[in-house]
Amino acid sequence: MIHIPTAAWAHTAFDLAAWSSGAGLSVLLYRWRLKDLAQAVARRTDGYYFAALAAGAIPGAWLAGSLNTLRDSHPVLSHSVVGALVGAIVGVEVYKRLRGIAGSTGGVFVGSFCLGVVIGRFGCLFAGLPDGTYGTPTTLPWAVDLGDGVGRHPVELYESAAMALFLAAYLAGLARRAPWAMRRGFYAMCIVYGVQRFTWEFLKPYPTLIGPFNLFHILCGGLVAYGWLYWRGDLRRERDAEDRALSVPGADHQPV
Repeated sequence: MIHIPTAAWAHTAFDLAAWSSGAGLSVLLYRWRLKDLAQAVARRTDGYYFAALAAGAIPGAWLAGSLNTLRDSHPVLSHSVVGALVGAIVGVEVYKRLRGIAGSTGGVFVGSFCLGVVIGRFGCLFAGLPDGTYGTPTTLPWAVDLGDGVGRHPVELYESAAMALFLAAYLAGLARRAPWAMRRGFYAMCIVYGVQRFTWEFLKPYPTLIGPFNLFHILCGGLVAYGWLYWRGDLRRERDAEDRALSVPGADHQPV
């Protein structure tokens, strides 16, 4: 068992490091690979896009977090990153539907979100038991002691490692200009984040809603479904665009 020193301020410190690093990575990715993507999104949207994003993310974070912790034996208000992500998606997709915008507009946020989770989860770990994000007891050799002498799954590190692996794959995809990373990176992130988070939720002592599933299982299942359905929809649009390009008449009135 590994003893972890904890302090309440660690969460804030790592959050600041997470989102400042995420913002820095966004700037680097913009200059390296995503400038054209970001400009294409900017041409199709306006300031209401970010208003819709914030209008979904902020209440989504607090609603999801609090709906979970208010059902605990010591109810408190809380916020959740998966709630913020789901809320942001809902807000943006409503905005896009009203504006008639198709296709992904979230690619510019993939790197920053992933790096934010990778670093931010260390804050959850070092904040200790009061943070409420600890794992269930285990006797595995890498169990962590957060101050109560109980060995627990370091679920925060599981999530951090999973998203670090995806971030590495995403950056490799951008380096090759792979279509999945350039066009559908946000949908891929939703699928991967949803699957890995759904898995780790079984190792957390959260109150359940349906059978063995807690609130975050349901939200993560929705993320996976969203990512998969919208990935397939983007593939169909891509194939349709290719078919239309091939059927355009040339100078001799023959399809080219």
